[in-house]
Amino acid sequence: MTTEPKLPLEILSVSDKRTLRQFIRFPLDLYKDCDKWVPAFEDDELKTLGPDNPSLSFSERELFLARRGGRIVGRIAAILNRKANEKWKENTVRFGWFDVVEDFEVAQALVDRVVAWGRQRGCTRIKGPLGFTDMDREGLLVEGFENESPFTVIYNYPYYATFLERMGFLKDADWTQRCIDFDGSTPPMMQYASLVEKRYGLKIYEARTLKQMARRGREMFHVLNDAFAPLYEYSKLTEEQIDGYVKQYVPVLNKDLVAFVVNEKDELVAFTVTMPHISSGVRKAKGRIFPFGWMHILPQLSAKRNHVAEGLLIGVLPEYQAKGAPLLMFKHLNENYNRLGIRRLLLNPQLEDNHKVQTLFGIYDPKPYQRRRSYVKEI
Repeated sequence: MTTEPKLPLEILSVSDKRTLRQFIRFPLDLYKDCDKWVPAFEDDELKTLGPDNPSLSFSERELFLARRGGRIVGRIAAILNRKANEKWKENTVRFGWFDVVEDFEVAQALVDRVVAWGRQRGCTRIKGPLGFTDMDREGLLVEGFENESPFTVIYNYPYYATFLERMGFLKDADWTQRCIDFDGSTPPMMQYASLVEKRYGLKIYEARTLKQMARRGREMFHVLNDAFAPLYEYSKLTEEQIDGYVKQYVPVLNKDLVAFVVNEKDELVAFTVTMPHISSGVRKAKGRIFPFGWMHILPQLSAKRNHVAEGLLIGVLPEYQAKGAPLLMFKHLNENYNRLGIRRLLLNPQLEDNHKVQTLFGIYDPKPYQRRRSYVKEI
């Protein structure tokens, strides 16, 4: 019995709008039979991967497609974040947007291209999957393949990790993702919320207008910069990046599913952002809101009809982390969840060695849901 020889493999640089759209849409074909995978919004991907991404003021990037016999069989992004390298005193090239058919040769060729690209720029190490910033999808899924991913995170086939480890990649960091089930009750710890308010002069700020939400949204990213500063590979967001995120995300937030905590000076000191779990709608829409994708997504945005929420972000200024600010946020959301009938929250990925955030949700006894990993290799 003879085996047909494989067609030649080509690795191409994304050089125009046509190949950029091929890069973005490739996973739609790769995961067409997977009911756990969720696409990113295509418009968001075009902004992030296109030439107008504010991150390119301190980063470089190159996108590569793998093609065999005229068919796209893989993709990968090479990213050089100079600001992060300077902060962490590294010479690291990042890889992200890594998707590939079950063919080790394809995966190896794509990673080799990123390695060569990085070496040309003086890099001595490769890490990923990582994006330009922590606001991008990051971390390879290594546990929880049976669960549907939130639309903000990576889902991938199990063989991805096998391929990377075969290439000599090692674990660099893990993010755990957990879920909380609500039964309509109020945890006993909530009784101390009023004591926190009196002792530390803290209170919940309820944004009622888009202008108020935008103001707190801008402050939220500044809190994020301070709270996340010591965390894995984090580099502070610039004002231009913050402007973009405020315009992109704040208008779609549900005020009942966010919590802002302010001090006596009306300064934001803590926040958490959640939203309805819309993964199945985004998958049906194939990541496109227009012309008809919104018909699949809009019904899931109603917190009264959708009983599962996703945690997107949480941040607390270091000086308020031991002053009960999270308790005020949890009480506020707990009350709103009970009123809206939300029964499950899928937490955002949290670094496993960030013990403060790992213990933050202890009053709810969260259960494991998924685990993601960043890999590293010397080059």
